[in-house]
Amino acid sequence: MNSKSWQERTEMNNLRIDEIIREMDAERDYVVSLRRFFHENPELPREEFSTADRIEKELNSFGLETRRVDGTGVYAEIKGGGEGKTIILRADIDALPVEETNGCSFMSKKKGVMHACGHDAHTASLLLAAKILSKHKEEFKGIIKLCFQQAEEIGYGAMEFIKAGLVTGERSFGIHLASNIPVGKISATEGPNNASVDYFKITVTGRGAHVSTPEKGVDALFVASSIVVSAQALVTRRTNPTDSVVIGIGKLEAGTAYNIVAKSAVLEGTIRVMYPEIREKVKKELEDLSKSIASIYGAEAEIEYKDFTSPLINPHEPTEEVVKVAKKLLGDDNVITNRPYSLGG
Repeated sequence: MNSKSWQERTEMNNLRIDEIIREMDAERDYVVSLRRFFHENPELPREEFSTADRIEKELNSFGLETRRVDGTGVYAEIKGGGEGKTIILRADIDALPVEETNGCSFMSKKKGVMHACGHDAHTASLLLAAKILSKHKEEFKGIIKLCFQQAEEIGYGAMEFIKAGLVTGERSFGIHLASNIPVGKISATEGPNNASVDYFKITVTGRGAHVSTPEKGVDALFVASSIVVSAQALVTRRTNPTDSVVIGIGKLEAGTAYNIVAKSAVLEGTIRVMYPEIREKVKKELEDLSKSIASIYGAEAEIEYKDFTSPLINPHEPTEEVVKVAKKLLGDDNVITNRPYSLGG
């Protein structure tokens, strides 16, 4: 390709970007009204029936066929004007059991339920993308898969899309609002961005007795407390200080009365790490530690894990592609490529 034709192609691309920006700006009221609708009508994980109905209504109006995934997830495809690659665009749609205290005109209408994590904006944004892409489907080749994922907050919905065989293609993109990024800027950082989230429940079984005769019992509360304290040594003494690891235990239930040795105890918590190999190591060590401490005091301990989400690690090539496009759309100064990672999942 000679320099002239390259220059002509560059000018055409710049004109096309300006056109896309104008088209997005023209839809501002549409996307704002959608976001406010979802914010006013939040639904908890696996209960997003009305949310899914509205998503389907919008997608159908763009001429797209929809499919439900496990009742409340919504899937659709935009087929381009010829054979090509497949990419996935994903948004989560569920809300949290949080009471909204904001005084805005579009605050939640449901007591004790709120879009406190930005999923209302994620959903509205993907619907706007679907609307614009549907208008221009003859201008690209391949397939764009739209995944409106239910039950993200309980680590459930993504696996349902995977089990349904819908998560296939060359690229998968999702976005998330971040209150610590200034309005008008976007972050696309290569490598680890967010930690894995593993939920765990440790059940300790001992033997009840009166507190005046502790030798006749096995104190499950004492054992559980020992596990809580000792688990932190896995972070400070069994983990490289340069590796980010959190073992958080937020709930401990034990005992039936103030003067009875607890027969059982239940701990609930989470492990957060940045790399898969460290994740498996810490999970194994916590299981070994719990069972060893219980054994020392004559109790038993069982641990149950739930895989809520893997670490978010952005590969080099797709991240480079996103940065390139984002800079064309927003300008170099508005694209962040070195945002510190978060132990939030």
